[in-house]
Amino acid sequence: MKILVTNDDGINAEGIEILAKTARKFGEVIVIAPEDQCSAMSHHITLRDKMTIRKHDFAVPGVSAYAFGGTPADCVRASYLGLFKDGEKPDLVLSGVNKGANCGYDIQYSATVGAAMEALLYGVPAICFSQNYFTDEHECHTDVMHAHIEEILRDLISKPLDKGLAWNVNFPSCKIEDYKGILFDRFPAQSAFWDDVYVVEDNNTPEKEVVLKTIPIEKAQEGSDMQAVIDGYISIGTIRNTVIR
Repeated sequence: MKILVTNDDGINAEGIEILAKTARKFGEVIVIAPEDQCSAMSHHITLRDKMTIRKHDFAVPGVSAYAFGGTPADCVRASYLGLFKDGEKPDLVLSGVNKGANCGYDIQYSATVGAAMEALLYGVPAICFSQNYFTDEHECHTDVMHAHIEEILRDLISKPLDKGLAWNVNFPSCKIEDYKGILFDRFPAQSAFWDDVYVVEDNNTPEKEVVLKTIPIEKAQEGSDMQAVIDGYISIGTIRNTVIR
């Protein structure tokens, strides 16, 4: 199996190294990921600007890696529309492991998800992986992700989805002793993971600064992806590219 790994935190992010190392156990892996941080770019693609591509010194043995001067969706799009010849194109796209959960309304903004949605346009299966964390001031516990990502990837590879659907996996930020298990069939919560408020700061000039301030929510609908990770479960659900019939 040929596996394309990308992300939206940039090619130097810890999460993409973990995902590529895990994927290497299931096939031939190539990493094509943005040079820079691309969070919250959704399905954004580059149309008019030139994009660079360069070989990247990647930490996982046996994995070829390239830093791409575009978005995660660009990385996938270019892979199927020119970077690879027929017969060389990957059979599976993995996106992540994202720093931050992709649950509820946040799925709409996620460039991790945008990469998967792009893969579905070419009939390629896709899986998103995300790691919940609360704020940069709090420790992000990744023990559950490290312990279970391989078994989850093996399981989901063996479960092909209907056309237009991708898997969406979210890991909780909790200590391993507080981990409660895996919940399948989680639906997107009908809210964002954060209570956002835009604050206008008065700096005594005509041009004001607007700052986004966020507080993580503590409760969501039962059965939702968000409530699962809040409660210490791994959430697994499906997301749909709505233009595919």
